[in-house]
Amino acid sequence: MNRVVAFIDGFNLYHSIDRQKELYSCRWLDLQKFVRCFATSKDQIKAVYYFSAYANWRPESAERHRHYVRALESSGVEIVLGQFKVKDKTCPNCRKTFRTHEEKETDVNIAIKMFQAAADDLFDTAFLVSGDSDLLPAIRAIKQTFPHKRIHCIIPPGIGAESLKQASDIHQRIKPMHLLSSRFSDPLVISSLTLNCPDKWKKKS
Repeated sequence: MNRVVAFIDGFNLYHSIDRQKELYSCRWLDLQKFVRCFATSKDQIKAVYYFSAYANWRPESAERHRHYVRALESSGVEIVLGQFKVKDKTCPNCRKTFRTHEEKETDVNIAIKMFQAAADDLFDTAFLVSGDSDLLPAIRAIKQTFPHKRIHCIIPPGIGAESLKQASDIHQRIKPMHLLSSRFSDPLVISSLTLNCPDKWKKKS
């Protein structure tokens, strides 16, 4: 049996879905079901990790995100949260300085968790759901330190990720059918908990 642990870059996946009108409702995504789309009969899914952060300066968006995280937790997904940091930027055209928010911890959290899981021998294959090239050093470190471990890169739609393809042992691109077939039910009822897909996630406005 091939042991699999999945590491899902929440922002990378979310924004790739958000850019495509036909996939808009797939933000209400059951990650356990989604990961199984890429597993074979020889694979045993040992854990699914979701990495993200709350945009607390946007209260409505952050609340929808928290609502979704409750759905993920109820299905057994393990949540690893980072945070946004305020950063001053300068407009290249008008040279005015403005303040923005940048998510700075997700790639580091993924890298650390992947390496720890490899060191603890928790997986034979890591499913990495991301198209972020910042994760290349983590992949290379794991491959060098644990050459028997396999990295299966699962690339969100609309992202090239050529460098990740080359660094991984296996790579697949997420297709619409993977997302459309993996949505949570709406409403989602687990024991005494009932959760609904946020109205704003149901269609592109």
